[in-house]
Amino acid sequence: QVQLVESGGGLVQSGGSLRLSCAPSRSIFILYTTNWYRQAPGKQRELVAAITMVGNSDYADSVKGRFTISRDNALNTVYLQMNSLKPEDTAVYFCNANVATRAGGPAYNYWGQGTQVTVSS
Repeated sequence: QVQLVESGGGLVQSGGSLRLSCAPSRSIFILYTTNWYRQAPGKQRELVAAITMVGNSDYADSVKGRFTISRDNALNTVYLQMNSLKPEDTAVYFCNANVATRAGGPAYNYWGQGTQVTVSS
């Protein structure tokens, strides 16, 4: 069983930066399109950023110009660089991806457990 493991969350002051990482818990073949979602207390989970295998990316309007999603295919790791953080960015951030564990095998959708990001004003 594969798990996606997020790391890099924490407490930061408004205007600060954090970098989140998402990596599989064991060796896999490939991460396909990978997404970062977030969920604030009392709110629905929302898509923050997405990146394809070849590096094409897209962002929610609320984070454009502040967040950058990137990937290292050799490490099967996806990153979310978050700059100019605001208190409204406070949420649990989740990684989501379709994962193939072997070449030519099927891909299944997985979620991570989430990492807390708290931005103080």
